[in-house]
Amino acid sequence: MPQRPEVDDGIADATLALLRTKGPKSATVEAVAKRSGIAKTTIYRRHRNRRDMLSAALSRVTTPEPLAADAEAPDRLRWLIQESVKIIEVGIGFGGLAALLTEEDPEFSKAFRRILARQRADLESVIDAAKADGSFRADVDAATLVDAIVGALIAERTRTGRVAAGWEVRLFHLFWPIVQA
Repeated sequence: MPQRPEVDDGIADATLALLRTKGPKSATVEAVAKRSGIAKTTIYRRHRNRRDMLSAALSRVTTPEPLAADAEAPDRLRWLIQESVKIIEVGIGFGGLAALLTEEDPEFSKAFRRILARQRADLESVIDAAKADGSFRADVDAATLVDAIVGALIAERTRTGRVAAGWEVRLFHLFWPIVQA
């Protein structure tokens, strides 16, 4: 019998929701079954274990939205900010980030660091392309720029408990003079 994609979507959605709000230790097969309404036996038919279930869910958050080929330099920076934020907010959430920082679940940390490396490479390639075509300054360090954006997001959330409306616009205005060619 063929597998139904909506079942896989339900498992992944429930896994990611638990991860984002409560961290990876909360994403057990039992908790995912309860949250999704999908039987544990169905989950185990699709995933060997919790790690496999978590990896499958995380694999859904690994690809940034494509950047328009004709994007102007300011739009490239806006895209970079939006995609960096999505990696945290839509990807692992602050619950997953906290677990990553504290090494609460080493297995999760190892898996997600591999995913982060791929995401980061995608973001850095956009920065490198912008440097190559003269849209961004040639001396902009791609890794440091991504770190600064993500660090600012974490600081904003830590300071206020939320990310304030207009924060991405303010961040753009802070970084644009730094990266502008």
